Amino acid sequence: IRDRFKYQSMIVPVSLITYGIVGIESDGLKVVNSEVKEEVNEHIDRKITIDNFSQYAPALSVYGLNLLGIKGEHDLKDRTIVLATSYVIMSTSTLALKAIVKVKRPDGSSLNSFPSGHTATAFMGAEYLYQEYKSVSPWIGVAGYLVATGTGMFRVYNDRHWLTDVVAGAGIGILSTKIAYWLMPCIRNIIFKREGESAINVFLAPFYSKGDFGLSFNAAL
Repeated sequence: IRDRFKYQSMIVPVSLITYGIVGIESDGLKVVNSEVKEEVNEHIDRKITIDNFSQYAPALSVYGLNLLGIKGEHDLKDRTIVLATSYVIMSTSTLALKAIVKVKRPDGSSLNSFPSGHTATAFMGAEYLYQEYKSVSPWIGVAGYLVATGTGMFRVYNDRHWLTDVVAGAGIGILSTKIAYWLMPCIRNIIFKREGESAINVFLAPFYSKGDFGLSFNAAL
């Protein structure tokens, strides 16, 4: 098993998270949040709660495609380790931020608006789907990201989140999955090694290649 963690892969999710965090105190971004809310409320006839289900669709699609005989990058054990790890990272991060930041929801129902957990779950799954099936077809990953984006939009549509909540949630979800793939060989070796199974030798070292800096993560039996 060989994986590489490139700092460049952090740029998009970290940028999204930063936008959301800045929006907590930025008057300019608060105005954008309010304008989006007002625009959406003008066109709402009734709430559509599909986001309660669509948040799980990208991640479940990985298992659905595998049942159809379309194999992904990893076997059942390894991809389940990735999903469990990413979910723990994502849920811990979102719950901690909700408890610390205490942003009021647009509908005024509670003080746990930031970040959007539904959106984080959806984008966690979308990145998971992309990573598992990018070698089969990049369009599978695109479909997952479209579903995730729709989930975030419905959170705003249903007056449950501000735009900044959704943007930050997307970043947290993507970053959680990227970290989970990086950690997977180590977790598999430490926690899930079966009796009689050879240990996996894990090596971590910096690398430089064609202008890219990062960490080389190698695991071998």
